[in-house]
Amino acid sequence: MEAIILAGGLGTRLAARIPGLPKAMAPIGDKPFLEILLRQLKSFGCTRVILSVGYLCQAIQDHFGNSYEAMELTYAVEESPLGTGGAIRKAIANAAEDSALVLNGDTFLDADYADLMRFHRHSCAEVSIAIAHQDDVGRYGKVEVNRDCIVSFEEKGSSGSGWINAGAYALNTSLDWPFVIGEPFSFERDFLAPQVARLRPAAFKVAGSFLDIGVPEDYDRAQITLARLYP
Repeated sequence: MEAIILAGGLGTRLAARIPGLPKAMAPIGDKPFLEILLRQLKSFGCTRVILSVGYLCQAIQDHFGNSYEAMELTYAVEESPLGTGGAIRKAIANAAEDSALVLNGDTFLDADYADLMRFHRHSCAEVSIAIAHQDDVGRYGKVEVNRDCIVSFEEKGSSGSGWINAGAYALNTSLDWPFVIGEPFSFERDFLAPQVARLRPAAFKVAGSFLDIGVPEDYDRAQITLARLYP
């Protein structure tokens, strides 16, 4: 398994809590959040991780170097902010496999990523998206699913229960992009939403917990739940 972690976020909402650190390096107990994601990937057999970095990237490179527990680490460095889509577009050009797992460096999803990659290969879709059910989708936006395919995305502001994009993807590395490398764009808003009818992304349903540490209240929850899972 080969993975990309988007770790270039500014961490604006957490800035006062983690001065001088990129968001992915926010401490959970005595370890950076990014280390928890790497440990999770290692447990599912990942052998190579491309870290998409930008803001304060030297802190990540100095801490981890070129390997973590026998996983190869390589870096795709943003010279200027590329957005989620631009970051994926640049990083995936360095992928060696025919498909790659993509994770956000500020969210934790209790999911079997090896199973997600198997699901993706069997789905024959170019894009598979992990989705999680929430009692209130207002903070995240909503996805509509029909027969294990995502048919639409709704912006934040909807109310009630439903499925959300949980921020974990399996992508074919041969994916056709309407953007060139180095062009900034949002993966969700500028690529997935307008291309949903063509892509017909496969929906991988996840029952496990979902945490967005970029939100201070979730960051506080992570100090308890993730510190217990990854002591």
